Order: sequence, then structure tokens, then C-alpha cells
Amino acid sequence: GLLTVALGQIGNFLAYTAVPTVLVTPLGALGVPFGSILASYLLKEKLNILGKLGCLLSCAGSVVLIIHSPKSESVTTQAELEEKLTNPVFVGYLCIVLLMLLLLIFWIAPAHGPTNIMVYISICSLLGSFTVPSTKGIGLAAQDIFHNNPSSQRALYLCLVLLAVLGCSIIIQFRYINKALECFDSSVFGAIYYVVFTTLVLLASAILFREWSNVGVVDFLGMACGFTTVSIGIVLIQVFKEFNFNIGDLNKPNMKTD
Repeated sequence: GLLTVALGQIGNFLAYTAVPTVLVTPLGALGVPFGSILASYLLKEKLNILGKLGCLLSCAGSVVLIIHSPKSESVTTQAELEEKLTNPVFVGYLCIVLLMLLLLIFWIAPAHGPTNIMVYISICSLLGSFTVPSTKGIGLAAQDIFHNNPSSQRALYLCLVLLAVLGCSIIIQFRYINKALECFDSSVFGAIYYVVFTTLVLLASAILFREWSNVGVVDFLGMACGFTTVSIGIVLIQVFKEFNFNIGDLNKPNMKTD
């Protein structure tokens, strides 16, 4: 099990370094329908008609995302990455995120976290603003670490800083995910968390990497529709998986009593 998780994380890391974040992050949801289908066949878990529809919608939305995603990277070198990280717009965004995290963690979460699911989801999703861009940045910086040039030392320092940010973000996320699962239904949490997390990660990546700059109106609308379709599919799979309804129930006569 641990080996499978490790291989999955390595695959995510390689994906973030190879293709735009706006494509990788939403497609991470494909693990939910594939996992549900495998569980229904291998573990004999029940997958109702809504779950099957959710799997279909998730796959269809993913195809739309792939078709309309950016076709090229906007940041491909360490120098470009450093320039983006010091951009005043991105620095201002990080300051706003840090302020919101401080308010949520130290004031709002102790009082309202156990009763409001959006508190823990907001903390974990905002931390995603650091996790995914840091992962992508590590991949870019690592390309220059082993080169014999003056920028290799700077690449090493940048990689270490991003690793520290990534490690802290993941640890805090695990802590609040565990707290959320203790207080709320895991299916509802997972569905809402996917939508909010993906939205904030795409926002952070758009500000840092400017991956949307080369996306036209048609492709933007296509990606928005694809993401919405995937999100609806995830909600159907996760939230309604205990709903006892099958297609055979449609053929049953409606018995009315006076």
C-alpha cells in the first residue's frame, strides 16, 4: 500500500514538471472513479447508478479538459521561475493567503472548525496554493542543480526553500484533513475538498505561472465546462454512494394508496 502511494506521488511530481498545472490538478480526480470501479469488481463494493453516472461524467469532463488545456508551458527555466516568484502580484497573493491562514488556524478553526466543514476545507485548500506550485518549482530548479554553471548554487538554495515550504504545507494539511475526517463524513468532505482545492490551486498557478495567458475564450470556456463536469461526477460518486438506488427501480410500478 505504501509503495503504491509513493509511486503515485512520484507520478504526480513528474506530471507537474512536464505539463501545465491547469491540466494535472483537475485530472487528479480520475483516481476517484477508477478507484470506485476497481472496488466494485475486486472488492465487490456496491456502485449504484448515480456512482456509475458520476464515473462517466468524470471521464467525459477529463477528455474536455485535455482537449482545451494549454498546449505549452509558460515557465520552463529557473530564471523564469525566480522572476515569477518575485512578481509583486504573486507576492501580494501570498500575503493574502498567509493572512487568511493565520485567521483560520488561530481564531476561526478552534471555535467553528468542528461544526463548519468549510473551515478545515479552506485551510487545506489554501495550503494547496503552496503545495502544487512548490512541487512544480522544485522540478524546474532541480534541472539546474547538477549543472556546472554559476546558477547551480542558486538553484540548490531555491530547491531547498521550496522543499521546506512543501513539507510544512503537507504536514499541516494532513493535520487538518484528519481533524475534518473526525468531525464530518469523509464522502462529503472529499467531494467539497476536491472542488475548493482545485479552484484555489488553479488560481495560484494562474497568478504564478500565467498558464492562462495563452488560453483563448473558447478553450477557457471548454476547461470551465470540463472542470464543472468532473466536479459533478465526483459529487455523485462520493456523496451519493450510500444511496440505495439502481436502474431496476425505474421499472417498478408506482403504487399509490388512498
